[in-house]
Amino acid sequence: MPYSPLLVKPMRDELTAIGVQELLSAEEVDSFMNQKEGTSFLIVNSVCGCAAGMARPAIRVALENGTRPDRTASVFAGQDLEATAQVRSYMAQIPPSSPSMALFKDGELVFFVPRHRIEGRDAEAVAKDLTDAFEANC
Repeated sequence: MPYSPLLVKPMRDELTAIGVQELLSAEEVDSFMNQKEGTSFLIVNSVCGCAAGMARPAIRVALENGTRPDRTASVFAGQDLEATAQVRSYMAQIPPSSPSMALFKDGELVFFVPRHRIEGRDAEAVAKDLTDAFEANC
């Protein structure tokens, strides 16, 4: 059963408050991904504890870094079903994972953080992975 929109709203707001664009439909995902030039950071958000305790805080820290992607957007797994499926189609070679984060450069996937690289780590370690990827690719 999907979580109540009232429960999920603060989890969405945590990312939109730092400038992350929400993608709510497959069309919005395609429009975002069709901007191939430069770098795009795509987040599959989730209600789980590792999203709340590690992923979203890590994203915030990494995006405060001087080097950051040109565009950043998110979909919410379990809520934005069509948008999430469309995001995953751009990473078809990678098993579905939420939360997860992907960095694309000129339309090509160059870095991916699946759930198992978030769970059991602290937000600072995940942020360091993201910051290193941003510095190498953005």
